[in-house]
Amino acid sequence: MPTDIIMPQLGESIAEGTIVKWLVSPGGRVEKDQPLLEVETDKVALEVPSPAAGFLSEVLMSEGQTVPVGTVIARLESQASVGIINRVGGVVVKPVPQAGEGEEHHSPAVRQLAKEHGVDLSQVKGTGADGRVTKKDVLEFVVKARPAQPAARSITAPAPTAKASAPTAGEEIIPVTSMRKTIAERMVASRHTAAHVVTFFEADFSGLAATRQSHQLTYLPFVVNAVTRAMRDVPVLNSSWSDNGITIKRDIHIGVAVALEEGLLVPVIQNADKKGLQQLGKEVADLAERARTKRLNPEEVQGGTFTITNHGGTGSLFSTPIIHQPQIAILGVGAVQKRPVVINDAIAIRPMCYLSLSFDHRVIDGATADQFMSKVKGYIEQSDWEKFL
Repeated sequence: MPTDIIMPQLGESIAEGTIVKWLVSPGGRVEKDQPLLEVETDKVALEVPSPAAGFLSEVLMSEGQTVPVGTVIARLESQASVGIINRVGGVVVKPVPQAGEGEEHHSPAVRQLAKEHGVDLSQVKGTGADGRVTKKDVLEFVVKARPAQPAARSITAPAPTAKASAPTAGEEIIPVTSMRKTIAERMVASRHTAAHVVTFFEADFSGLAATRQSHQLTYLPFVVNAVTRAMRDVPVLNSSWSDNGITIKRDIHIGVAVALEEGLLVPVIQNADKKGLQQLGKEVADLAERARTKRLNPEEVQGGTFTITNHGGTGSLFSTPIIHQPQIAILGVGAVQKRPVVINDAIAIRPMCYLSLSFDHRVIDGATADQFMSKVKGYIEQSDWEKFL
């Protein structure tokens, strides 16, 4: 008998997922552990493997649909034709009883968002699978219900969303992916939540050149090491804001932004302060490679306490990155370039790099941010790097 494939639980706080692409056509044969479909959540995009060999007898949810965790999305017919319950790579395959007709189902994320904005979900028209209410539906309802502000007060209001219209002969409409929508929502929310301020420092990377070359490392492990040491000196940078007070995090988990064609992911290096340069280098490379090939585990993009974005990889010198909530700061690393600098009243050529720190002015002031950046700069410019391998 056929078995039901349901939308897997892709992390503790994940309530729904978007089907990006079916990798096997209906009726097609699939081998055990062969990628079956691509799923995208607000935290990660990954390929979901098939838990068993067999035939994809029925596809119930089409590409582009966002469905709650536990929703039946397809059926697999095995050669043995027996019902199974299995877990492979986060996929659960099991018979699922159908919900009663007319029964309302709202994901925890939707209910929480509605509670925060005082929204009665019975008044919201759902655009998700089977008419379910999504987070986007709630946010649009809040915007429409918000009273219009006088023109004199509209300076700080968000820009109105452009109305949908058919493209002209010289235009093209590119569909917005679930990941792009999530990034947009989070970036706007961060700008409206944190009091963003940016400070810039310049660091001389010549002190780490010999160690970097002899051990074939990139610059990023050295920056991560310098940041974690600076956090021990200025621990408030490893914190978050709440109405109850500032929460200092004991563990240091560094998120490293990875650019993808369709957006941005921030995999996390757990307990980065306890790892040497070589281990940091291996983890950064591994996480970045698996982020680009959609093979990250959901827990690998959660729990970050501070983020580093290496925008210099594409040649950028300066950046003012947006804080990754609920963190209170993000470090931007520019391109390392040889430039003339004055050292002991003489001009010398050094590999220099501009570092930017976007920080939440609600939590720290400029003096604290600069104290932290001075520490980061000092640790980067040291020459005794071998002991940190």
